[in-house]
Amino acid sequence: TFVIVLKTAEQIEVMARAGRVVGRTLDMVGTVIRPGMTTGQLDRLIEDFIRAEGAIPAFKGYQGFPASACISIDDEVVHGIPGKRVIEEGVIVSVDIGAIVDDYYGDSARTFGIGEVSEEKRRLMEWTLKALHAGIDKARKGNRLGAVSAAIQQVAESQGYGVVRQLVGHGIGRAMHEEPQVPNFGSPADGPVLEAGMVIAIEPMINMGTYEVRTLPDGWTVVTADGRPSAHFEHTVAVGPDGPRILTAA
Repeated sequence: TFVIVLKTAEQIEVMARAGRVVGRTLDMVGTVIRPGMTTGQLDRLIEDFIRAEGAIPAFKGYQGFPASACISIDDEVVHGIPGKRVIEEGVIVSVDIGAIVDDYYGDSARTFGIGEVSEEKRRLMEWTLKALHAGIDKARKGNRLGAVSAAIQQVAESQGYGVVRQLVGHGIGRAMHEEPQVPNFGSPADGPVLEAGMVIAIEPMINMGTYEVRTLPDGWTVVTADGRPSAHFEHTVAVGPDGPRILTAA
């Protein structure tokens, strides 16, 4: 059996501070990301911004991860390691970051189109974001967690996309990953009943083609099995007394 840690109103306010740092950082990424910069350069800007906000980059050193951001391009689904790779016109770049404020975590991701992006990629991003918001809308007390998962799956599969199954969202609080796991597929009858005070990171990872993925030899980078693009959007969301509250909005 696993334990879901409920947060008090005060703890959720601290998490909202961490979440705002993450949201503002992703806003900053949207203003600076451009063709010609390397993923390593972008990661350094992200780390400096998080620290300037008085927060700690949550990913740096997490289980040995070497950077402050996961930066994943095109067929990279998640956990791309920043480095010398140059960001090019026409790619989509998923940027996933976390921040710690007063021992509490915020975690969010956005996918950015670089310059002129194909209509296919633009639609993939648009529908992944729609799937995220469909899931968030179901994060209400009294629903089962599966209602969140099923809503995401329904929106993504309605467009013929593949919903990654090997990776899931998660509870979050004083640890980056807490119970419960939050799959992006399933039945509304599945999972624990949501209660006010639960905080979850909802993060659809949606592939243009197959849902199958594999991990590269670096041990981190997850790519689509068919080499087609993937998009990733994530928010940290608190189940409130009267509905969901996005904690990672800027």
